[in-house]
Amino acid sequence: MSVGLLTLHLHLPGCTSLKEKRSRLKPLLARLQREFNVSVAEMGRQDAWRETVIACAMVSSDANQTHRALQDVARWVESSWPDLELTDHQLELL
Repeated sequence: MSVGLLTLHLHLPGCTSLKEKRSRLKPLLARLQREFNVSVAEMGRQDAWRETVIACAMVSSDANQTHRALQDVARWVESSWPDLELTDHQLELL
């Protein structure tokens, strides 16, 4: 059994309030759950308007599959969400 954790540090340029931040993040979180079958939550920088930390977790029977799938998540966020900037990410297998 393999457990993977992907942490995404995102910058939201032009965001002017926490309400706007939540409205921009909600579709991303829902889409990640639906498209990649991962558990997703905002884990840090919750009070900052223009930045956030998102964590994605996945459990699989194969460590290589978990690693590939979480790498795909990071690439997808970077390429499919032009209004967000992926500033950093960490991938851990437990």
